[in-house]
Amino acid sequence: MKPSPAEIIRELGPFTGVSQIGGVSFDGERVWIAAGDRLLAIDPMNGAVRRSLAVAGHAGTAFDGRHLFQIAEGRIQKVDPESGRVLATIPAPGGTGSSGLAWAEGTLWVGHNRERKIYEIDPETGAVLRTITSNRFVTGVTWVDGELWHGTWESDESELRRIDAQTGKVLESLIMPAGSRVSGLEWDGGDQFFCGGGASGKVRVVRRPERGVRSDKAVASPVDATEA
Repeated sequence: MKPSPAEIIRELGPFTGVSQIGGVSFDGERVWIAAGDRLLAIDPMNGAVRRSLAVAGHAGTAFDGRHLFQIAEGRIQKVDPESGRVLATIPAPGGTGSSGLAWAEGTLWVGHNRERKIYEIDPETGAVLRTITSNRFVTGVTWVDGELWHGTWESDESELRRIDAQTGKVLESLIMPAGSRVSGLEWDGGDQFFCGGGASGKVRVVRRPERGVRSDKAVASPVDATEA
């Protein structure tokens, strides 16, 4: 597998009063960003702010089709996207330090930055169902047509990785431009990724590679996965 450069289509933001983006999700119409003490819903084309919820958003954000899930310190909150009301809370695996968050087929997938892990958990209880270990910090998680992708950010270098959800092997890597940090990752259901830009306060839109140009061969130093 040969890494390829990520193609940034456009940048959204920065946004007034937002100094850090901690998580990114997409509800089919709006991009949701975690902005510290609130969640913002923005237009995916021009970045205009459409909604603001007074909900703590320190890291990953996910959407299950009805509700938002938001990491706030060492917990994951289930949030009504209309009222902003917190409906339920479960512990985040590994406590504080959780980063990316994604919803897929009834379970949550949680990235943990410093532990370099991705956890599959039960959204009702927080019980860990699977653990995948990476060789880099995990800063965002998303599912793309049955494929698991995650963002990395380490030593001021970031990339988007497609990995085997069973073995953890890296199958594809998109290298972000120098200084373009990734803090949150989401697929738009088509040919784009939304990437949180950390302290830049921006969301970067990255083109998803066409299927015909991807390689399914694992890198020489694969990561390992273990079942919890």
